[in-house]
Amino acid sequence: MKSYQELSKEELLSLKAELEKAYAEKKEKGLKLDMSRGKPSVAQLDMGMDIFDVLNSQSDMTSMEGVDVRNYGVLDGLTEAKHMMADIMGVQAENVIVYGNASLNVMYDAVSSAMTHGVMGCRPWCKLDRVKFLCPVPGYDRHFSITKHFGIEMVMIPMTPQGPDMDMVERYVETDASVKGIWCVPKYSNPQGYTYSDETVRRFANLKPAAKDFRIFWDNAYAVHHLYDEEERQDKLLEILSECEKAGNPDMVYEFASTSKISFSGAGVAAIASSKANLECIRKTLTIQTIGYDKINQLRHVRYFKDFEGIKAHMRKHAALMRPKFQAVLETLERELDGTGIGEWTNPNGGYFISFQSMEGCAKAIVAKCKEAGVTLTGAGATYPYGMDPKDSNIRIAPTYPTPEELAAATDIFVLCVKLVSIEKLLVQVWGIAA
Repeated sequence: MKSYQELSKEELLSLKAELEKAYAEKKEKGLKLDMSRGKPSVAQLDMGMDIFDVLNSQSDMTSMEGVDVRNYGVLDGLTEAKHMMADIMGVQAENVIVYGNASLNVMYDAVSSAMTHGVMGCRPWCKLDRVKFLCPVPGYDRHFSITKHFGIEMVMIPMTPQGPDMDMVERYVETDASVKGIWCVPKYSNPQGYTYSDETVRRFANLKPAAKDFRIFWDNAYAVHHLYDEEERQDKLLEILSECEKAGNPDMVYEFASTSKISFSGAGVAAIASSKANLECIRKTLTIQTIGYDKINQLRHVRYFKDFEGIKAHMRKHAALMRPKFQAVLETLERELDGTGIGEWTNPNGGYFISFQSMEGCAKAIVAKCKEAGVTLTGAGATYPYGMDPKDSNIRIAPTYPTPEELAAATDIFVLCVKLVSIEKLLVQVWGIAA
């Protein structure tokens, strides 16, 4: 396909007129399609409904250690639930505390506690003149919302296919004591679907922070979320807790995970994995914060999945529903945009997103044009701190929630909008012709 940059003024104007006609026809259909969040589809949620059959009024409600899960006690999670979450993260059960339904809440608590009470005896962040967090970009908008909420200064770190730019990470972490943390989605990153290389993980583990209370916020949200069953197409992530221990930095990482996109997004099980010293500090806060998390739900999940093989089998069912959707979006992007020079996109092996890079200065206009035609996307800029993409080029595509028919219609509109906005940009930029 010919690059749009190579088209003459007349060719661009002719193509623009043709695309505007197609766009008007799409608008007349009055569609309402949502690709704004990485949510499991109804079909994905339906396939796990039998989890509710494993416990009923006749069930034995005691844990493997004889704890009555209906009552108080066991603040940091059932032992069998710790083993389940440890298997998902690839860590030891002794390094795990099990929480409620959402890992985002656990991350918020970790930042909040550091702000008000400090990290392992260090001065509370709220009493410091300046606190900074490193933010690999594009990244997860809800991470950035947490640090923004607490008034923490966010520093953008470019992402690469191997992970964050580690030269920049090392420079900031090792020379600036106001840098207290970094957000990471190390496997099938949100939104690009990248997995950190072994070298990147080892460089993280060998950091020499200027701040004693620096922590890596390792959000392993997509630890078992492969799109393909073949092992050679499944990304592997080096386990960071053990790497940190080898490097003499055992306390540097908080690792988070949940079953939110394994069982149910609103009723899963979340956990944190960290060093013994970190967990001891966290438990002290938990004794004040809660009388205990939902042990019935923990027991339900353990008895449903049984073991790690059960989790992997369930994830293959998810992949079978998700894979055709990702492939359909990618096929449309390749068919309609490959070679045009007006967009690039990732082709992930797992996770929930495809990251699209438009021409510079076009993302907001593309998202707005899609909305006008009935397709809602994540807001342009959302994948950057403060909602500000300096190049206005990144768009997060979430293929999972729509039905296949809705997805086909939404993707058609998306590529149509990419073409139209890009042509308008080129007409102004190259030919001085306003839209």
